[in-house]
Amino acid sequence: MTRSAIRLVPLLSAALLSACGLTENREPEAWAHLPEPVTNNAVAGLELDGRMMAYSFAGLHEGKTWRDVTSDAYACDLEAQTCREIAGLPDGIGRLASVAVTLDGQIYIFGGYTVAEDGSEASTPEVWRFDPASETYTHITDMPVPVDDTIALPFQDRYIYLVSGWHDTDNTDLVQVYDVEEGRWFQATPFPGAPVFGHAGAMDGNGRLMLCGGTAVIPPAWEGGRRSFEAHGDCWAGQVMADPAEIEWQARGDTVPGPFYRGVAIAHPAPLSGYSFFGGSGNAYNYNGIGYDGEPVEPRGDYVLAVFIPSSRGRDWCTVPNGIENTYFLAVGDAQPQGGFMDVRGAVREGDNTVYTLGGMGPGQTVSDHVRRWALPVGNVDLPVCAGE
Repeated sequence: MTRSAIRLVPLLSAALLSACGLTENREPEAWAHLPEPVTNNAVAGLELDGRMMAYSFAGLHEGKTWRDVTSDAYACDLEAQTCREIAGLPDGIGRLASVAVTLDGQIYIFGGYTVAEDGSEASTPEVWRFDPASETYTHITDMPVPVDDTIALPFQDRYIYLVSGWHDTDNTDLVQVYDVEEGRWFQATPFPGAPVFGHAGAMDGNGRLMLCGGTAVIPPAWEGGRRSFEAHGDCWAGQVMADPAEIEWQARGDTVPGPFYRGVAIAHPAPLSGYSFFGGSGNAYNYNGIGYDGEPVEPRGDYVLAVFIPSSRGRDWCTVPNGIENTYFLAVGDAQPQGGFMDVRGAVREGDNTVYTLGGMGPGQTVSDHVRRWALPVGNVDLPVCAGE
């Protein structure tokens, strides 16, 4: 996997942020601490014996070199606000940009990529099923096409959808579906947008999904030139049909305000019935947090993005200013002067009103050990009036 010559797209201007009513995000202390700082890790969670647990698998430790790519894993008791190390991935191979998802009491960990001393990278095909009760792993059927920096979306306690992502040397438009009940893979309707890596997405219980952002391949501007890559904010909606291999896709356009890379998405239950995207950065970057043009990349910590699709309102999207406590998201994480986080591969929801992220990068490309706790909207709340309405 070679991702070089990335052409970065800048963040929103300060004037535009001000016009949108977005404010600087200053975050207090973490909810809990991982045993070690880690980023670009796979994250999932579930309730176990009446306690909400969150798990981190693989990723990159704070040295941010090929030597710091890890197979380590951690378990966090979110009620007790404690985390501990558990057995890592069984093959002992460190990898980045894996994804994890919980389905029917088990956690499934997909793919990722390895980094060699010479800088060469390769997507990994392995899929592991982790049993939280025994803290043991089972190697199950590998991905037909190994991908990393993808998204994993569970549906009907049976299917897991991997949408787009990076395969060795390029992005793919594949939607690969794992049938947990039959232990087999099949292909669903391909992703019709520009294939991406580092995007975020979520699916609700009715099979309606939304994905936004990521980085797309841009062909060379001239013959013999080098391709470039572009982080963007394009969004696509999809609906899984009666046949789980069929997805009806709809382009939503450039609906996230500015590029959105390696952030997190959450699907909200009724009555909100929508999605929120938060964290991440506005530029594409290498695994060490340095942009492909050599410039350091910072998190999008200046606002929280809440996105809804309320059928009762005459519009689709809304940007919610940060700091509206008990109504929308409120960051409670990295204690940095200008907070925010990026390089996250998933989140854990507790009930309908709380979400957690584990690790990632904070300001200054600092690898974090923080477990962050966010407040989600609860009940029948009034949605804000969006700019331009």
